[in-house]
Amino acid sequence: MAPNLSRGLQRLERGGLRAAFITTTVVMLAGVVGFVVWASSPLGPEPAALDALVTDTTVTVSEVDGGWLFAPPGPTPPTGLVLYPGGRVDPRSYAPLARAIAAEGHVVALASMPLNLAVFAPGRASALIDAADGVKRWAVGGHSLGGAMAAAYAGSDDERVRGLVLLAAYPAESADLSEHDVAVLSVVGSADEVINRESLDDAVERLPADTQYLTLEGGDHAQFGDYGPQPGDGVATMSAQEQLRCTVEAIDALLASL
Repeated sequence: MAPNLSRGLQRLERGGLRAAFITTTVVMLAGVVGFVVWASSPLGPEPAALDALVTDTTVTVSEVDGGWLFAPPGPTPPTGLVLYPGGRVDPRSYAPLARAIAAEGHVVALASMPLNLAVFAPGRASALIDAADGVKRWAVGGHSLGGAMAAAYAGSDDERVRGLVLLAAYPAESADLSEHDVAVLSVVGSADEVINRESLDDAVERLPADTQYLTLEGGDHAQFGDYGPQPGDGVATMSAQEQLRCTVEAIDALLASL
């Protein structure tokens, strides 16, 4: 091959590789930017959820690094719950739930998450537990993706955690809690069409044998929080107020048993 032709082909090859690299980089950056924009545009909160963040005579609300603490007035209760939000849901959407549990006599630490996804900070419970000085016995819990990440934390070596609350959630395949000494409550709405029912059933073998299961007849996926309708969810026949009441009652019983 003639030297000039060879050099020309080499320049074309380098140019093609450079163009391919630039194109790939642009596509990847666009994907990252798109993901960040998507994750930074969470569902909720509804106005009532924001109202639940205000301190009054029944519950004190304080903002701490990594979330909010909800506590009843008076001496610090011995029991607490760290609550992880669902994926791409504004954590403030769970303020009504956190407040209602606190009103029953428990401390609730409502976690905020990077990009509104608990998968980016599954260990956030540790700092929130540290922030609630005086609470002796803890459960961790969460909604949907938040519940899966809470299950992973419940399987860690944090001896302060004695309970797990799964709201429309189940542990990932990597989180086998079947032999762990942890009290577990699993609550699911019968009208929930977001949760993967097959995965939910399969996860039973990864939970302790004495796990408490509660099905809320007519409850859906979104009404565990207060962020409005969720795409793909079923049609609830149970009111949001009743779903909240039943959920709080079950969680209160679990915390009281720790």
